[in-house]
Amino acid sequence: MSRRPARHQTSGTGRIHGRAEGVGAGPGPALATIFPVTSALILIDLMPRILALPVAPHSGEEVLQRCRRLAEAFRADGRPVVLVRVERPNVAEQPPGSDFADGLAGPGDVVVVKRAISAFHDTDLHEQLGKLGVDTLVLAGLLTTMGVESTARTATDYNYKVEFVADAMSGFTADEHAFAVDKVFPRFGTVRDTAAYT
Repeated sequence: MSRRPARHQTSGTGRIHGRAEGVGAGPGPALATIFPVTSALILIDLMPRILALPVAPHSGEEVLQRCRRLAEAFRADGRPVVLVRVERPNVAEQPPGSDFADGLAGPGDVVVVKRAISAFHDTDLHEQLGKLGVDTLVLAGLLTTMGVESTARTATDYNYKVEFVADAMSGFTADEHAFAVDKVFPRFGTVRDTAAYT
């Protein structure tokens, strides 16, 4: 049976804004009062060469800073952080900027290297999450309608609950990002902002 996220009161766009009810001033135990203990943060393609792309509505640097805040909150609460990066297949050497952004990775983070758009395709991500007892994925990173959306669609095929951090991702254009977070993502899960987690 497919597991779906609990529905929450949202704005007209289906997005939950600001701090969710019951969350305290810091990451700590307050996070556990509203988000499942089995949730993991999945950060997609936060690599210098992708962060440098002209994305919208949030710059690559803005997305990176919010993702760092999310990662700090999850680590402080003892929740898994999964860092995903992409490598080009069938090349002798990856292009410059193919590692994670400086200072992003932390001790104990799970690292997944993909060679396709989805973080699940031909990787051990599903197995790693299973070992950790994870059933809810909180997705952020780049790009909204590429790595993030593709990973989310596969995640629902595996019956994960999915949450999207709308202001911690960005698209090739502001319009396609807005369409995804306002129209597409609410069909798969819950859309929140960084402030709901930090």
